[in-house]
Amino acid sequence: MTTKVHRQATIARLIGDHEVTSQPQLIELLAESGIEATQATVSRDLDDIGAVKVRVPSGNTLYAIPEFAPDRLAPVDQLRRVMGEWVADVASSRNIVILRTPPGCAHVVASALDRSRVDGLLGTVAGDDTLMCVSESDDGDALAELLKDLAGLD
Repeated sequence: MTTKVHRQATIARLIGDHEVTSQPQLIELLAESGIEATQATVSRDLDDIGAVKVRVPSGNTLYAIPEFAPDRLAPVDQLRRVMGEWVADVASSRNIVILRTPPGCAHVVASALDRSRVDGLLGTVAGDDTLMCVSESDDGDALAELLKDLAGLD
C-alpha cells in the first residue's frame, strides 16, 4: 500500500516531469507509476502540496508547484523547460535582472530558479508576471545572458 507522503512526492515529481493539464491525466500517470488513487484523493493531494494551475503561452493550463523544500535542486533540464515555456523577456540593470512571464507564472519561474542554485544568483522576488533576480556581482549582464540562454531567448 502506498503512503500519502509517497503518493504526494510522486505527484510532485510527475508534475515536474510532465505537462499535467488535468486530474484524470494525473491519475493515469500515477497508475503508470503503480499508484491507484481516486479523483478526490488526487484533488486533496494537489491542495496539500500547494499545486496551482498556470496558463502557459500556448493558452493551456498546467499544474505547477510554486514552492519546494529549499534543499531540493531543480534539474537543469527542468529549469530549461520552465524558463523556455514561461520567460518572455530578460533585462538587466546593475545587479538586478528582470524576467517577464505570462500572467500568473512568475512565481513558478522564481521557485525553479531559487531551487536551481544558479551560479551568481542570490535570489528572486516574484510578482504576478514579473520577477526580479538579484545578482551576486554589481554587473547583472552575465546573469541576464545566462538566464536568456536557459530561456532560449537570443
